[in-house]
Amino acid sequence: MTSQNPIFIPGPTNIPEELRKAVDMPTIDHRSPVFGRMLHPALEGVKKVLKTDQAQVFLFPSTGTGGWETALTNTLSPGDKVLAARNGMFSHRWIDMCQRHRLDVTHIEVPWGEGIPAARFEEILTADKGHEIRVVLATHNETATGVKSDIAAIRRALDAARHPALLFVDGVSSIGSMDFRMDEWGVDIAVTGSQKGFMLPPGLAIVAFSPKAMAAVETAKLPRTFFDIRDMATGYARNGYPYTPPVGLINGLNAACERILSEGLENVFARHHRIAGGIRAAVDAWGLKLCAARPDLYSDTVSAIRVPDGFDANRIVSHALETYDMAFGTGLGEVAGKVFRIGHLGSLTDAMALSGLAVAEMVMVDLGLPVRLGSGVAAAQEHYRQSTVSALRKAA
Repeated sequence: MTSQNPIFIPGPTNIPEELRKAVDMPTIDHRSPVFGRMLHPALEGVKKVLKTDQAQVFLFPSTGTGGWETALTNTLSPGDKVLAARNGMFSHRWIDMCQRHRLDVTHIEVPWGEGIPAARFEEILTADKGHEIRVVLATHNETATGVKSDIAAIRRALDAARHPALLFVDGVSSIGSMDFRMDEWGVDIAVTGSQKGFMLPPGLAIVAFSPKAMAAVETAKLPRTFFDIRDMATGYARNGYPYTPPVGLINGLNAACERILSEGLENVFARHHRIAGGIRAAVDAWGLKLCAARPDLYSDTVSAIRVPDGFDANRIVSHALETYDMAFGTGLGEVAGKVFRIGHLGSLTDAMALSGLAVAEMVMVDLGLPVRLGSGVAAAQEHYRQSTVSALRKAA
């Protein structure tokens, strides 16, 4: 695969040249003051992206999966009760991790393509008179299905039930690309990674703890060593780490936050929404449907596109890679072979999105699907043109 073509998988995402250069740096003494001068601005930058004044941010050499484990092991004890919804591959994996840690998980089965049922959560939490449920898990953006769930609604469900459970949110494929309001939504732990909205290589688990979550750390009894945030906090206070840090990635994270904040958070979110709208216009022009059941569930970072019954969606992904050197995402879990995914997050522009749509059209025509060349591209072009004209009029 040529590195000249953008990728359209939902992570890792395209890396801007300035961030690639920030990661590619000479070795430094990570126990010197130099490291602290890159670490602390990176932590503060993440807080701004999360829209939190209260949380403490921790960076581990890991991925979002390690971030999940950090959240669980630092706040819970064996046998603690957890509430979750299974509506995609990544919510499924978080539930599986809870079970492996000997937690007592109540999970609601939700059709893949639907969001988290906040009303059902409220019923369960209201019925939990003894407040045995310690944590509610929520996947903000289900990467496997292109479904965005309403985290504010889940907070309202907790408040309506007058329940003290902690709210943990997987924002791996949303944070840095879609609006995330940690303090306003009452999120107690937010989890993400370096390789999606932050536009960096994989390798950093980024986890933020609210004051309430920090208090829970003192009574948690699940074992943790590598992911112990107490050790990490002690290291930060000395401008260091409890072990060897991924210096280049942390330097890159600092640069990534500067880039995002320089563009402006609301502008970043608007760009992702505009690009996603063009993708959705193309899907409609192709006569296909998204996996997400309704417009209010549509993700602004990834679209999972259903193919006709009897057709293997994996053929689209493999043909695109082998013939046109373009990468799209395969379907996962219950939608494997039924959808292909277009990731549209991170370092992406309207023009880049159009190149992906053009290749997707060629692939589908090559494989005999009833798609007309240029139809989706034209629909996306019109969407982008109208969006640009509208933005210019508002600016004037």
